Amino acid sequence: MFVGDGIGKTIITGSRSMGGGSTTFKSATVAVIGDGFIAWDVTFRNTVGAANHQAVALRSGFDLSVFYKCNFEGYKDTFYVHSERQFYRECKIYGMVDFIFGNTTVMEWSGNFALKTLFYAEYMNIGPGSSTKNRMKWGGYQIITCASEASKFTVGSFIAGNSWLPATSVPFTSGL
Repeated sequence: MFVGDGIGKTIITGSRSMGGGSTTFKSATVAVIGDGFIAWDVTFRNTVGAANHQAVALRSGFDLSVFYKCNFEGYKDTFYVHSERQFYRECKIYGMVDFIFGNTTVMEWSGNFALKTLFYAEYMNIGPGSSTKNRMKWGGYQIITCASEASKFTVGSFIAGNSWLPATSVPFTSGL
């Protein structure tokens, strides 16, 4: 478990990027490299700006990873959710272009993450300090209005959270 002093107080920063010679995969300021990784009260930041293309602040691809009260900051491709099951709570992602991408099963109980073709958010952060009521019309997503259908995408069902999240001490709700 990696516990910091708070968002904006404990900052892990880097400046690798595609424009600087790294691949997108290797540009990550931090790459999570072990199942069961937990980060709490930390900011992950890639300081590369627009001129240097992809610059990942965090790449997470290991199973049962948990991020609680963390910020992810960058310009392009800030947050690479590479693979496996991951849980995020009270986290914020800041970026301007394609700032969340990957192929994983992710849950964020506050409702601000893309989950493969599934997206649930009443408000969506567009950039630092701004948000908009969710009026966007995207192809490839479906609004779920039936509780029995929605229950398939809860923490308990979608990522089997009841079997591993209690041991992390991060608060979560299993069902609807």
